[in-house]
Amino acid sequence: MGWWQVDADTLVRSRFVVCPFTETFATLRLLNTGTGAHPGEEAWLRAHLPGYRAHLAADPVTALLVRSGMGTSWIADFLAPLPRDGTPLEETLTAIRATDPAAARADLRVSLRGPLPAILERDDLPERAAALLAHVWTRTVLPYWNRRRRILEADVVARTAQVSRGGWAAVIDSLLPGQTRWLGDNRLQVNRHERPPRDIRGAELVFVPVTHGRGWATWEEPGRYALVYGCAGALADPGARSVPASLGTLLGTGRARALVLLDSPLSTSQLVAVTGQGLGSVGRHLRVLLDAGLVERRRAGRSVLYVRTAAGEGLVEASGAGAAAGDRAPKPGFR
Repeated sequence: MGWWQVDADTLVRSRFVVCPFTETFATLRLLNTGTGAHPGEEAWLRAHLPGYRAHLAADPVTALLVRSGMGTSWIADFLAPLPRDGTPLEETLTAIRATDPAAARADLRVSLRGPLPAILERDDLPERAAALLAHVWTRTVLPYWNRRRRILEADVVARTAQVSRGGWAAVIDSLLPGQTRWLGDNRLQVNRHERPPRDIRGAELVFVPVTHGRGWATWEEPGRYALVYGCAGALADPGARSVPASLGTLLGTGRARALVLLDSPLSTSQLVAVTGQGLGSVGRHLRVLLDAGLVERRRAGRSVLYVRTAAGEGLVEASGAGAAAGDRAPKPGFR
């Protein structure tokens, strides 16, 4: 397994970052695999995968470049640089275009664990990579960016609240299930690959949410490290929780939808992001649910989070809207 040696100061200074470029690269990875992790991703792929594949079919060099750059367990470094907080996407694309062609080919050899196909022994690979990423951003991310940004920001609120409830160990264990883990002794497991440990004490550490994909570990020498992770399930695929007609008839569709989603604490802004309803509508729904004793609220730092009460839980379970017993994650309590 790969792990990083950290210290208390590294974690205290760490932060969450929302990044349009990282979201774009995560989207490229999803298009490259062509397989969604949940129904929401599958629906999105049905809409966008044909156009992406047609684009690459017209450009076999770039098609081979992206397949080679994703590798089996290592992403070619020049394809996925680690932008600084607030860096415009175009600035990152410019940096990719400026990559030394020899360095780009070397990155691809590492990703492939062997020699390059002859067709990739050329100097225009950085320009082709930047052009493809710009295409993915324009065609498949930008049209949804306002909503995606709200979802990413909502996830940051949830993770920040999780730090206050269970500490950094709880957050790290939940970022990439099966990959990230707090090992104790100031050791942070970042993946399951056999890699030499890295001492990142005193380095800059950021956590970057994306709406698509499983995430990855990345760094920029010297001293900048990041864990990219997929949003929490309710945020990544809000459509996964259906609202029974009976519950919708009883409460109204909007209020029933909010109640079903509140099996884990969410803020008003998170509910706006995942439901697509306006802030005023969500606020009214929450007020009614509060007055009825179906949800409760607690403050977590600067955020106010809502979650179902026992009465709300019973109502959802009785309607058949609860998750199957084997699918439900433990509900974090307020402390």
